[in-house]
Amino acid sequence: MPVHTALGRVLAADVTSPADLPPFDRSAVDGWAVRAADVASAESDHPVRLRHAGEVRMGEAAALTVSPGDAVRIPTGGVLPDGADAIVMQEHVEAHLPVILVRRAVPSGDNVVRRGIDLRAGEVVFRRGRRLRPADLGMLAGLGLAEVEVTLPPRVAILATGDEVVEPGRPLAPGRVRDMNSPALAGAVQAAGGVAVLCGIVPDERGAVEEALRRAVASHEMVLVSGGSSVGDRDVASDAIAALGPPGIIVHGIAVRPGKPTVLAASGEVPVIGLPGNPVSALVIFDLFARPVLEGLLGVDPASRPWDLVRARLVAALPAAGAREDHRRVRLEARPDGLWAAPLPAGSQVLTSLVHADGIVVVPASSAGYAEGEEVEVRLL
Repeated sequence: MPVHTALGRVLAADVTSPADLPPFDRSAVDGWAVRAADVASAESDHPVRLRHAGEVRMGEAAALTVSPGDAVRIPTGGVLPDGADAIVMQEHVEAHLPVILVRRAVPSGDNVVRRGIDLRAGEVVFRRGRRLRPADLGMLAGLGLAEVEVTLPPRVAILATGDEVVEPGRPLAPGRVRDMNSPALAGAVQAAGGVAVLCGIVPDERGAVEEALRRAVASHEMVLVSGGSSVGDRDVASDAIAALGPPGIIVHGIAVRPGKPTVLAASGEVPVIGLPGNPVSALVIFDLFARPVLEGLLGVDPASRPWDLVRARLVAALPAAGAREDHRRVRLEARPDGLWAAPLPAGSQVLTSLVHADGIVVVPASSAGYAEGEEVEVRLL
């Protein structure tokens, strides 16, 4: 795809430099190209006199040679002429053409950007699996690449289940809830680099859920189904997932709060993840399990993932949740004495706890938890 449209995409192949970058020695400043030995004695009160021997123009080869006693006018980025080995900045020179007065000595190499200082021809610039950032696009363009080979984003099917779930925008009857999971998960999929495909709301009927899942598995690289994954009599998603065929369900139930009824499965080579119906739980579990799987399908090199951890002190204590690992939402506060994390409501039913959160603090299972003022690691959302 065109380099300028490839932000956030994942490289499908290594990129090597076709040439040295920069491709020639050039000036880092506006000034005069000189021989360092000629100006070694230059001082503010005792300037060195040099002959004006010409000018280097931008975008052109330097068709000049700097001989002993010569100086050549050169702009920032101009090609260093033969014979010169340093650049005197223009503010340290008085021009009285055809003579200039240099009032500061410069060592050899001063203000010169050497050929190949960024990259050498044949050097690996980026490894396969790198998620491209803005600076990367500039580097690729600087190498002369108009297009870059990237991986195709996986298509991720998103199904919501539940007789009580209705689409946003429709009237809400008593006992009904609006589908928050589908748009939230679609955003999470897109942020991770996938293509979200909303497959609608399926009623709590085993046959309907199984049929919808089979269609999704047949035409997508990954399937997310929210709701119906616990062990209640009316929760049919896990049974429908189990009926999809081998390898089937690998995990049903995890020691994490929120998100205990999670289902991890696969139908053939297609990962199928059953997420809790609660929106907070669904997004926490997506981050823990679905996002790493999606990044694996994309071919993301884990080393190229963005830095997403900070250290902060707790505004209030965070007790442990017994035998379950607790993923608590926190709001970050920048104070004069550093970064602080304020815990938000723990209930998985409180969606605003995730909306207002800046990150997650993981409280280990069967631990003493964290005390007020204790420094903790915060995984940024």
